[in-house]
Amino acid sequence: MTNDWSNLVKKMPERLAPSMAKDHPNLPVVKEEGCYYYGLDGKRYLDFTSGIAVANTGHRHPKVVKAIKDAADHLIHGPSGVIIYESILKLADELAAVLPGNLDCFFFANSGTEAIEGAIKLAKHVTRRPYVVSFIGCFHGRSLGALSVTTSKSKYRKFIQPSGLTYQLPYANIKECPEHMNPAVYTVEKLEKDFETLFQHQVTPEEVAAVIVEPVLGEGGYIIPPKEWLQKIRQICDQHGILLIFDEVQTGFGRTGEWFAAQSFGVTPDIMAIAKGIASGLPLSATVASKELMQQWPLGSHGTTFGGNPMACSAGMATLEVLKEEKLIENSKKLGVYALEQLEKIKAKHSVIGDVRGIGLMIGIEVVDPQTKKPDGKGLKRILDIALDKGVLFYLCGNYGEVIRMIPPLTVSKEQIDEGLKVLEESLVEFEKEMLICN
Repeated sequence: MTNDWSNLVKKMPERLAPSMAKDHPNLPVVKEEGCYYYGLDGKRYLDFTSGIAVANTGHRHPKVVKAIKDAADHLIHGPSGVIIYESILKLADELAAVLPGNLDCFFFANSGTEAIEGAIKLAKHVTRRPYVVSFIGCFHGRSLGALSVTTSKSKYRKFIQPSGLTYQLPYANIKECPEHMNPAVYTVEKLEKDFETLFQHQVTPEEVAAVIVEPVLGEGGYIIPPKEWLQKIRQICDQHGILLIFDEVQTGFGRTGEWFAAQSFGVTPDIMAIAKGIASGLPLSATVASKELMQQWPLGSHGTTFGGNPMACSAGMATLEVLKEEKLIENSKKLGVYALEQLEKIKAKHSVIGDVRGIGLMIGIEVVDPQTKKPDGKGLKRILDIALDKGVLFYLCGNYGEVIRMIPPLTVSKEQIDEGLKVLEESLVEFEKEMLICN
């Protein structure tokens, strides 16, 4: 079997499209468990990616595995609407209990991108307005509707410029703030000016259906805005009858130290897109709004074949149980603070680290050229490769691929945080020695 597996890996460039097969690092694995992957090479790897913020309950949590197996004994496929089943209704009930405000009605789909598509369609249908405003640097998906509001990297839009009616404004940038100013005051004042310019010169507010934003910039670099900035967006939307959409695909289900980032920042949107951590790895997502809003989106205006799959919904219920019973959201908040404290100490010793930032266990580590202080995506990949050789898997983000994402499962222990950060620092030391030799 191992030889067959190895041969299949060699054939990967022939069988998988480059857009699927050329990511980093393409580690061949045979098993996952808890906070670890087990490689084809026989090594165990500490996973600080959570399958890109999906495995919040850890890999193959026993309660989730049992829920999937039990569900398969009864139903494998819906489709919702043609038939109806207990798991989709129970999951909706349980999600409504943990979501903020009056977000209590759901359209279930399969992926974050689909949840975004649903959110945009809902906003346009309800308001009868054509335009959507998004923020530069945000990632909302790669299908054409989602791509129209995705601006984290221009390569995602290359040769496929979407025809969606959208406008983009700058995301909050604390680094631009003059030393004498409070970052919250600076970003709010700039936001007000940006909206004023947009409404005066490009589109009237009466034509805008929605403003969509990631409450924490994800793929664009793990940027954390002041809560006042998000609160001001809420205020501007309310002022003009514009619906506010939060893309919580990556920030949801305890990742920021609360159930959702909306609760971390004290801002409730009108519509929310949720996915990733919702079902511990099974494909499931949801467009969420109030009953009053969702009831204006009638039969036939949207649809799905696989969305709200009964097995995925069962996994979703088990995921919520594990998050509550094992106090994983509290663990995310507590260990997130601890990890940042340790990373600040590492930053003080290594000039290749330009910044560390995080909220809960959503942590970004910026890699820069020590001389120019410019983003160093090439150097980051080398650091990740060294760390992988030492048994820890990290992932990257940022416009230049210059930010290390540190997003371990929320089941992670303090000892595992220490283990991962020890390997990270060893990797930085080794990388800095290589740089000295090259120079």
